[in-house]
Amino acid sequence: MEQRTQADRDAITIEIGYALVSACFAAALTFGAVYGPALAFSVPPAAGHALAVAGGIVAGVVFLLRITHVLWRFARRPENDGR
Repeated sequence: MEQRTQADRDAITIEIGYALVSACFAAALTFGAVYGPALAFSVPPAAGHALAVAGGIVAGVVFLLRITHVLWRFARRPENDGR
């Protein structure tokens, strides 16, 4: 196993940061899309709570999927396989 260069370590760090920021943004948009109707319209408290819970669950799934997608795509690039 070869040792990584500083440029390789920097690229990985930047890609992880990008994955986290873009995943937070996607999760916030998803939560807003699911919970937004509770804010925009007069809904019963039980429905508002259900939308908040559903929004949190869906946003968490979107967050994890986005991080996984970005980092797997980065790892599969030919210039990042150590050759």
